[in-house]
Amino acid sequence: MSNQNAHVLAIDIGSSAIRAAIYDSHADLSEGSSVTIPHSQVVRSDGTSIEDAIELANLVDSAIDRLIATHDHQSQPIVGVGVASMASTILGVDANGEPVTPVYTYADSRPSEDVVRLRQNINVAATYQRTGVMQHWSYVPARILWMRRTSLSVFNRVHKWLDFPTFLYGRWFGFDRLRTSHSLAAWSGMLNRSTLDWDPDLLSTVRLEPEHLPDVSSHTEMQSELREPYANRWKPLQKAGFALAVGDGAAVNIGTGCVAPNRIAITVGTTAAMRLFAQHQTDDLPKIPRGLWGYPLTDTSTLIGGAFTEGGNVVKWCSDVLKMPALTELDHELNSRDPASHRLTVLPFLSGERATGWATDARATISGLTTATDSIDIVRAMMEAVACRFSLVAELLVPYATQDAVYVAGGNAMTSSEWWVQTIADVLGSEVHTTTDAEATTRGAAILALHANGAWKTLADVKPNLEKRFLPRPEFRAQHLDGIRRQRELYDTLIHS
Repeated sequence: MSNQNAHVLAIDIGSSAIRAAIYDSHADLSEGSSVTIPHSQVVRSDGTSIEDAIELANLVDSAIDRLIATHDHQSQPIVGVGVASMASTILGVDANGEPVTPVYTYADSRPSEDVVRLRQNINVAATYQRTGVMQHWSYVPARILWMRRTSLSVFNRVHKWLDFPTFLYGRWFGFDRLRTSHSLAAWSGMLNRSTLDWDPDLLSTVRLEPEHLPDVSSHTEMQSELREPYANRWKPLQKAGFALAVGDGAAVNIGTGCVAPNRIAITVGTTAAMRLFAQHQTDDLPKIPRGLWGYPLTDTSTLIGGAFTEGGNVVKWCSDVLKMPALTELDHELNSRDPASHRLTVLPFLSGERATGWATDARATISGLTTATDSIDIVRAMMEAVACRFSLVAELLVPYATQDAVYVAGGNAMTSSEWWVQTIADVLGSEVHTTTDAEATTRGAAILALHANGAWKTLADVKPNLEKRFLPRPEFRAQHLDGIRRQRELYDTLIHS
């Protein structure tokens, strides 16, 4: 390490809250220097999931205001800023950088039919390996086709298409030097993994030119020299280097010390994901199995995994609809019943499906309800169903891991229920460790900022702060395998990917 007094400001733009904090040169949270500002999307039954770009940007600005107002900048100068964001966001701006569309999130499923049309017009297998993703409504190409089809007059007003963090950087530093990281570009579904630039075949398919998108650069590239009014508003950040933003999944892995194939990160927040970093040669990219994705962080490091639209949101749905108490109050009741004793089979796709089937028409289903079914049965079945989805990702992901790999679990939705962590360990048939890093995403963004600013030597220095270990219970293995089988059969019966 160098510059022991160096501090960085880290921002996590999540799907339900903006979280920001200040970390020291060891990536430890500075006492009393974190802030959380909740927000929400406009969600409708037609698949809409959007936010107002200016309102969301103002929340991020407010979080920064609150942190720098109370920080001791004399003894603890802020040398850098790191940003992680919910990925696969997109908005259109005019030539002045003003939004002409809302921010479309990964959960906006309205381009479903455009995905079908897109897949018919490309070589799906080849495109999958070039971009690392199965084309889906959560990615940008289908969004572009949908916008052109449904809102041509608005589409024609768009000068550039930006992910939300790049829009933020445009506000802070000017729209004449727009850059996005390899990480966020990959999450768009349009990055060519070999060239680390926009994929020309996909650009041609959706009729976009490279100038309609930001340039692609390493996340270590610095933005500096804030423009007004931010130069005056954030004087303590005038000399700070702002590293390009990365996807929140990459930041979580880094923040929990899952930076190599011997640690697999499991995260359950509003949504859920399982990921590991695969290290490789520049000219020897890992093949991505159908069902997962591969997002480059650098030319020799790829984040491989699968993400779901379901996670903590299934618990919130149960709480809202079934009038259930908080998850922290349910553990005793959940533990009092044997696994899968309810005999319910659930497809938990309340917001559609991503991994592993990438179906465009997936909807949530609860099968097996009887007059004996109660609310605890339903919430258990929903949470067990998410665990079963993890098992499908693990089946595809384990070949990329080392034999001694362990699972590291994080995310507020998961760690608030030890029963859920134990159930995931039982379903996976592997030990699962929880981490003490409650805000792993901001910590990961902080580490990336420290690294980019030269205050952290290598990401390999990151060690996990493990808390508890959950061992699988063999006596429940048969019930869970039966649950996985029943979920597969219901999926094959009802959903065509």
